[in-house]
Amino acid sequence: MTGDERSATIRFVNRQSVSQRRISPADRGRPRLDIRMVAIDLDGTLLNDSKQISTQTVEALRCAVERDIKVVIASARPPRSVRHIYSQLRLDTWQINYNGALIWDEPNKRVIYHCPISCDLVRRLIDAARAKFDSVLITCEILDRWYTDRFDQSYTTETGRLFKPDVIAPLDQFCNQPITKLLFLGEKSMIDQLESLLAGAGGGFTVVRTDPELLQIMDKSVSKAAAMQIVADHYQIPLENVMAIGDAPNDVGILKIAGIGVAMDNASDIVKDAADWIAPSNNDHGVHAAMVKFGLCD
Repeated sequence: MTGDERSATIRFVNRQSVSQRRISPADRGRPRLDIRMVAIDLDGTLLNDSKQISTQTVEALRCAVERDIKVVIASARPPRSVRHIYSQLRLDTWQINYNGALIWDEPNKRVIYHCPISCDLVRRLIDAARAKFDSVLITCEILDRWYTDRFDQSYTTETGRLFKPDVIAPLDQFCNQPITKLLFLGEKSMIDQLESLLAGAGGGFTVVRTDPELLQIMDKSVSKAAAMQIVADHYQIPLENVMAIGDAPNDVGILKIAGIGVAMDNASDIVKDAADWIAPSNNDHGVHAAMVKFGLCD
């Protein structure tokens, strides 16, 4: 499925309907909907600050799987950086990667949906960034492979801590094909200015900033919400029967369109405002608490 095809079919719930369905104090603590799918962000949500999942949360999610509830990972990470978590939870579902630029079938190791940025646009953005800050680190993710022209661990991602680049080469050798996700990394003041630069750089792309030292750039039609709609449609599950759990601004969309949107206590206010319920923090078994509260595990 292409990005244009998905754009033609995506159905969003507007912000008013989200606020109207907020859970009243009397309803909190007992299930309201028949939840058949749970979409969960990783960093800051399912994973604690040590990048681990608590034993009780693992057991709760495995219990949900045994009850035929679809547990779907929805992350900014690439498939290779999700694989150990997917295996730990014993999942068999499609997963959402790169903030929705890729939907990946892990059991069959195949691409379901891919919405990359054109190589011309990527190169224009890189040239503009390097013209302002020659030291900015550039990462290009193409499907599940990491390309860069400079391998420098001064500024990195969680994936960068787990893996090394697949290709280290001049930009011309890999910026000649569609790019799944482009990343700019550097000190906070540099990224602040690059974020402002991109804001005036025209359309065709979307920017996500969840970390002070990182900008993530994807095609303009990419979002976790759009990808979650595709996954839910595949499993023939209406959005009102989906629970979404997240902590960062790139999770707001899935919280808004899901039947139940859950924000972590460590989330920013913009995320909490989009949620129906606030769970304990990622360091306090928040995902487990949400699963229990909405009757998805014992």
